[in-house]
Amino acid sequence: MAEFFTVRHGQASFGADDYDKLSELGWRQARWLGEHWRDQGLHFDRVLCGDLRRHWETARGICEGLGLPGDSAQLVPQLNEFDFHAVTRFYGQHQPEEVPEPGSPRSHYYRFLKSAMLAWTRGEITPQESWQAFEARIAEALAVVADAPRGSKTLVVSSAGAIAMMIRQVLGAAPDTVTRLNLQIRNTAVSHFFAGSGELSLHSFNHLPHLDTPQRREFITYS
Repeated sequence: MAEFFTVRHGQASFGADDYDKLSELGWRQARWLGEHWRDQGLHFDRVLCGDLRRHWETARGICEGLGLPGDSAQLVPQLNEFDFHAVTRFYGQHQPEEVPEPGSPRSHYYRFLKSAMLAWTRGEITPQESWQAFEARIAEALAVVADAPRGSKTLVVSSAGAIAMMIRQVLGAAPDTVTRLNLQIRNTAVSHFFAGSGELSLHSFNHLPHLDTPQRREFITYS
């Protein structure tokens, strides 16, 4: 069977004017993952990523750790994250009393995002990309990823929402699974899938083999 490994991007710039770039820690997380796989002797036949900056920067960092050229990744726009700014903005217009106050803790923002995503799945808000369009786009991405020779290994760098939707589609789970998984997936966390005979299966979820050590656990992040 073919295998593919999804990786959520490294820590981005939460709270900055431009979220869509890695922090210095995000770069280190990506390089550490690549170095871990290099030490394990893991070889990838393809590297795919969305065309958002935090995606290709993470792919570049992983490739550097693996000892591959930094431009090894093929850009696949279907792997991009949904527009969470639009989703939360529309929800804020729908439920203004739930909008977090400026300077609120991150936990308040995450609760707000969860409520916004659930409203999106139910069709209560209508950003430019509908929930159904997001589902269809990720199905296209999965088709690209799964179109690989038997025995090959593909690295896929994306975002938490997109990866959560992939898992939901592979498992045939309920729509709200995407929301719950989206808030669990950690930066540079790895999920492992198999593809063969027209079927996809999930083997493992949300692992951090490069950070799950006493020396590096403090570098585990969620945004």
